[in-house]
Amino acid sequence: MNDSCPVPTPVQRQYLDIQDKAQKAMLETIYKAIGDAAARAAEELRSTDWPDGPPAYEYFAAVAHQKLFLLLCGADLDTMRGGDRKLAGHILENGRNIAEHYFTDRTETPASGGTAG
Repeated sequence: MNDSCPVPTPVQRQYLDIQDKAQKAMLETIYKAIGDAAARAAEELRSTDWPDGPPAYEYFAAVAHQKLFLLLCGADLDTMRGGDRKLAGHILENGRNIAEHYFTDRTETPASGGTAG
């Protein structure tokens, strides 16, 4: 079994560089849009009698997350209907796998919800 990654050809490397550049630009745009939405809401709410604080940055990030999830699943973005339930399950499982692998303390057991030691 070969555990090393194959060296990409020059054309493959060019493709990967272009894809990476486009991905970074897209993510910068998304993060800026979320920040802009939070700032705009905060600014507009300052001129009202609204008693509480503005929606948090995380609120707008969650809205974007939900809409992108619907988009990936092929659902209607307004009604949330018509998506691929099986694909949605795979996407959710991917999220669980990321959380388990990267977010959970390695000494924590899934059943206990706490640390083993």
